[in-house]
Amino acid sequence: MQVVDYKGDTYPHFQTIGNASQFAIPFAKYVCNGSGYDIGCMKQEWAFPGATPIDLDFDDPWHADNLPPVLVDYIFSSHCLEHVPDWVETMNYWYECIKPGGTLFLYLPDYSQKYWRPWNNRRHKHCLKPEFIHDYMVDKGYKNVFVSGVDLNNAFMVMGEK
Repeated sequence: MQVVDYKGDTYPHFQTIGNASQFAIPFAKYVCNGSGYDIGCMKQEWAFPGATPIDLDFDDPWHADNLPPVLVDYIFSSHCLEHVPDWVETMNYWYECIKPGGTLFLYLPDYSQKYWRPWNNRRHKHCLKPEFIHDYMVDKGYKNVFVSGVDLNNAFMVMGEK
């Protein structure tokens, strides 16, 4: 097995490849139905199946804080929220873009992976923890908020119903 050593800790090599969403998509397929966005998919071929892919790298005006003006049934986002300038403002915006009864499904890097911490990886602006996202979603009014444990990708999933 290929591994990566970072500051004395060893991680699976696949964490360096990208396409982290592949770990979350099998679970998201159960709750992300209808029309939706995959925000931060990086490559269109990595997008959640059937979702409209949204990323800064595409030749269109859409990104995490500027979505097409239509309400959707779900937002799926993998390893994106830690890159936005203000994650609370972005989450507030996404809430307004989801239809009542719709789903927000997030897959986020966990603090346990040292490389993903903002002071080690300057592309990450935030170090989010499951309890932060859970508490935000409950306070915002999401129902049925569920949080996974940390997986082999040193990431966690959070989902809730608007």
